[in-house]
Amino acid sequence: MGLTEKNCVPCQGGVEPLSRDAAQAFLAQTPGWQLSEDGLSIHRRFPFKNFIKAMSFAVKTGELAEREGHHPVITIGWGFCIVVFRTAKIKGLHENDFIMAAKVNAHFDQVE
Repeated sequence: MGLTEKNCVPCQGGVEPLSRDAAQAFLAQTPGWQLSEDGLSIHRRFPFKNFIKAMSFAVKTGELAEREGHHPVITIGWGFCIVVFRTAKIKGLHENDFIMAAKVNAHFDQVE
């Protein structure tokens, strides 16, 4: 089953964050995303032709996050939207972060 076909499961904490190697394996399934230097988050910068398109993408990403119950940090500016995922309860990365990254990628592919 691909990441876009999965749903996020609530993380109650008490589990270890993904190792750097495990995160790298998930990155292979989420093109365009990058692992932070500390290995505790992933991010991607999405380019747009104007501010309105970036804002619209951010809103759609927020709606997706709300449905899945897993929320990113979103930064919007003229011609770009940066999305960052990290699981706060475990202070690192969880499979949920990569599920959301794959779903955000799928949404971006539909709008561009």
